[in-house]
Amino acid sequence: MAGDWAVELHGVRKRYGRGRTAVHALRGIDLTLRHGSYTAVMGPSGSGKSTFLQCAAGLDRPTAGAVRLGGTEITGMKENKLTALRRTRIGFVFQAFNLLPSLTVEQNVVLPMRLAGHRPDRRRAAEVLARVGLADQARRRPGQLSGGQQQRVAIARALVTRPDVVFADEPTGALDTTTASEILTLLRRSVDTQGATVVMVTHDPAAAAWADRVLFLADGEIIDHLDRDAGTHHLHGAPPARSHVDRIAARMTSLTTAPTCAGAAA
Repeated sequence: MAGDWAVELHGVRKRYGRGRTAVHALRGIDLTLRHGSYTAVMGPSGSGKSTFLQCAAGLDRPTAGAVRLGGTEITGMKENKLTALRRTRIGFVFQAFNLLPSLTVEQNVVLPMRLAGHRPDRRRAAEVLARVGLADQARRRPGQLSGGQQQRVAIARALVTRPDVVFADEPTGALDTTTASEILTLLRRSVDTQGATVVMVTHDPAAAAWADRVLFLADGEIIDHLDRDAGTHHLHGAPPARSHVDRIAARMTSLTTAPTCAGAAA
């Protein structure tokens, strides 16, 4: 049923330019992701993974095909309505955190509410800050926090509106291994305990292993996937099994070393 899907892409194509110099970043993506799922997207440089995220999140419009978020068709939506939808029904977590340095932690978290024209819900902000382990940091500013703490604020901001889906673009790329594991644990728990839906683009097999399913892109197409099996289930925040990380790394190595078609874009 349509209501089961948090994200739907049907025949999504994205082309930059025209004629012989055209770059085909996406070549017909068909994908449905359930509510409460955690999906990682991987691929070599130029595979189309960043374009995939931008089109799926409504940050860019596909050349052809349809995108639905929480059952709502967004492909032909007017920009002002699409902007309003992104502020209330989509959460974003980026590698660079994208926090406003002049605002407090609490003010950064409730910013999507303010931008949507709603009264900030301080109780909800306190709730999500507690869930990411920052209950006592609400009055501090981003510059007073570590990189890992800033990314926790970004996750709290992404979750505060109870969005249909959280899109994470290399969320651990600027973090050390230990801190990255803490952030991935938080994303995993947001799925398992809060019913969040997470779509994460990453180059790191160890990060991708936290997801329920890993999608592999090459030349703008989904060419393979790898599901997490019962033997790699995460218990109480435990990291993924090494064997699962190795399987993902092996798939990525095969993509990287295989011949690719010219014309795809990252």
